[in-house]
Amino acid sequence: MPSITWEISNEKNAIFLTFDDGPHPEITPWILKQLKAYNAKATFFCLGKNAEQYPNTLKQILEEGHTIGSHGYAHLNGWKTSDDIYLEDVNKSFEVLQKMNINTQLFRPAYGRISLTSLKKIQAKYAVINWSLMPGDFDSSITSEKCLSNLQRIKSGDIIVLHDNEKSWKHLNYCLPKFLEFCKTKKFHLESIPSSK
Repeated sequence: MPSITWEISNEKNAIFLTFDDGPHPEITPWILKQLKAYNAKATFFCLGKNAEQYPNTLKQILEEGHTIGSHGYAHLNGWKTSDDIYLEDVNKSFEVLQKMNINTQLFRPAYGRISLTSLKKIQAKYAVINWSLMPGDFDSSITSEKCLSNLQRIKSGDIIVLHDNEKSWKHLNYCLPKFLEFCKTKKFHLESIPSSK
């Protein structure tokens, strides 16, 4: 699907760290603290249902200079959901963000899965962002060290997906500080994805 953004080419050694599934009332603020320590920016693809539940955490993301995108309202699988229900879920997620004065055109489908018909309709209004590197912070079958090793395979332009949820916390807690230090040493710049198309 070439119309989906998988990476963002650039000549300044920039990479794009993203977090899916939040906001989480404890994990997201911890992530923000780590990013702030390294003057790093990121993009948070938030679930509408979590945005409704934790509006202050959502506000903190913006106040600290990061961007926000939609990850749908209820984390539906686009390959297992009818287009009508899927599009209703996506629209609901953007309505939640708009009610909080968050105007974004960024959308990431849950699991990276979306039907071609839904994709065409969504792309009429929004930029669909997937990723070029998924280190597996959610994967309990790998070690935290392996997750970090996966992260360290970065190249300029990569869009990296991590998660601010409890399932990923063990690996994230180990990897994120070490990864940020690695980026500093290797002179990678961590930037957020612009919120407009």
